[in-house]
Amino acid sequence: MDWVVKLGGSLFPEDAINFCKALVGKKVLIICGGGELANKIREYDDKIKFSDTAAHKTAILCMDILGILLADKIEEAEAVYSLGDATKVFDEGKLPVLLPSKLLEYLDPLEHSWNITSDSISVYIAWLLKTKILIVTNVDGIYTKEPSHNGAKLIKDISAKKLLNFGESSVDENLPELLLKYNLNCYVVNGKYPERAISIIEGKSSKYTFIGVEKNAKHFSNSKN
Repeated sequence: MDWVVKLGGSLFPEDAINFCKALVGKKVLIICGGGELANKIREYDDKIKFSDTAAHKTAILCMDILGILLADKIEEAEAVYSLGDATKVFDEGKLPVLLPSKLLEYLDPLEHSWNITSDSISVYIAWLLKTKILIVTNVDGIYTKEPSHNGAKLIKDISAKKLLNFGESSVDENLPELLLKYNLNCYVVNGKYPERAISIIEGKSSKYTFIGVEKNAKHFSNSKN
């Protein structure tokens, strides 16, 4: 596998299913976000305050649930709990969908906080596998301000260091810190257009935001990472 592809829960179910069907046969591992299920956990936590560990673990279980449901709708996909099984499924010609709860329960590498979402988890998994990382969401990438606001412009390239203090974006707060820690570049792309992700995977031009770990992120904008 060459890529870890984090599929935003906001795309579930129809867009997520269509996206993954388009990526069957590509050298990728899929990780699902927790979507509305994880948002409901956050809502409960806001009201009655669970422990950080309970909120963290249950949000990750939401990723498992959507991953199981996603794989169920794609004949060529299979849900797996380990990286070894992911490799085995890929070698069999199928699309592996990682359910991360058991792996993260065992390794427990990240802080237990709402600042950590499936974005950061996927960066960590990409580092373990020594692959590239693609964040798939429901917008075209990272904008100068909220995409729905007038005058918002898509950012083609941004450094991870600059993103640390950027404020509102379509990725989680901790992602740029982990990109710098693990020396990984990252693409953010709209999952409603699977052909854009395929273009990135194939090293071709596309519509996305590229997050680079070097000072001049544009240096990487046309590279395969």
